[in-house]
Amino acid sequence: MAKQIQNKTLLMHLLILFLYASSLTVSARIAPLLQNYGNSIFRSSFHTIYDTSNYGLLHLNNGLALTPQMGWNSWNFFACNINETVIKETADALVSTGLAELGYNYVNIDDCWSSVIRNLKGDLVPDRKTFPSGIKSLADYVHGKGLKLGIYSDAGAFTCQVRPGSIFHENDDADLFASWGVDYLKYDNCYNLGIPPKKRYPPMRDALNDTGRKIFYSICEWGVDDPALWAGKVGNSWRTTNDINDTWASMTSIADLNDKWAAYAGPGGWNDPDMLEVGNGGMTYQEYRAHFSIWALAKAPLLIGCDVRNMTAETLEILSNKEVIAINQDSLGVQGRKVQVAGIDGCAQVWAGPLSGNRLAIALWNRCSKVATITASWASVGLESGIHVSVRDLWQHKVIKGDAVSSFSAQVDSHDAHLYIFTPSTASYSAQA
Repeated sequence: MAKQIQNKTLLMHLLILFLYASSLTVSARIAPLLQNYGNSIFRSSFHTIYDTSNYGLLHLNNGLALTPQMGWNSWNFFACNINETVIKETADALVSTGLAELGYNYVNIDDCWSSVIRNLKGDLVPDRKTFPSGIKSLADYVHGKGLKLGIYSDAGAFTCQVRPGSIFHENDDADLFASWGVDYLKYDNCYNLGIPPKKRYPPMRDALNDTGRKIFYSICEWGVDDPALWAGKVGNSWRTTNDINDTWASMTSIADLNDKWAAYAGPGGWNDPDMLEVGNGGMTYQEYRAHFSIWALAKAPLLIGCDVRNMTAETLEILSNKEVIAINQDSLGVQGRKVQVAGIDGCAQVWAGPLSGNRLAIALWNRCSKVATITASWASVGLESGIHVSVRDLWQHKVIKGDAVSSFSAQVDSHDAHLYIFTPSTASYSAQA
């Protein structure tokens, strides 16, 4: 009897230790991202402007997505016109252009890779005409380039292009993806049988985790059920909007919709306003530069959506801007947001976000029909009025003002954006090359 009591006591102590350790882990996950931003540089309103209070509640912690994902996705340019040659040549191009070295490491196959029916065992099967060598062979090729392979499926009976979906097949499909060496899953929302997203998406999370392979889980339910409110404990990123298209109207409206959820993003889980349209031809150079600037500042996934095998020099210039990428990949992991508007319908905008090292990323975005002078006041970006700031232009790659005080203004062309790093004089700063 005494031994039984001893064993029960030991088990109770172990349980208490486990719960205590778990509570420490959760506490670490939900610690305010801006907890060290309380010095005299910043106004008392700083934490209100850059609210991160909704980040981290039981966030999925699979060791992935400490910064937003970067890579390429086939859909925006190719749609269903994909095959294994396109995927291999894209992997080659990411390496040869230097984009892979900059962090674009996921090569993601979207819809239409699979056969229209499962095989007799109930498994997904690659389309024999377009992917005759199979996905594992393709994964091996991509891995051989130092890159990672992504695949696509759907939390419904069918994919959006009416290929087999994965609902009720989560365990088998996850095991299959893992056996092929897949590193990323985009999981869509078509033909969902009317089952709420909160019920359909967790089973695939569990199935992916059970494979023992680290697979990035990208939830694509189009913002239907406000995934920022619940998807943090399910996936590594979640779509906050419907599909983007290659127009100024689509890009700007999606940026605004995504901005609403800024307080919920952080290391491990990111708001996703959809893939980049840069280089697909529907917008001007200035509009694409604005698109890339705002996506980077808003800590959106940077997933290239053009044909990287045939890019213009201007497209490569935008996508390969190291200083802009560094804002997106900054270790602090706080989503930048819209902080000030002026002009007709608020078309002259200031977007901002804190960076590591007590710095700020500032975008002056002109959504007006004419050239506009846009002013970022220190109050709007959370700085004390007397603080002196060095201003570095990330598109010109140089410091353009060494000692700005109280506010900073610039003339911005219509539909363009200027992107800066503000470094207060008391903060340490090393310029990006």
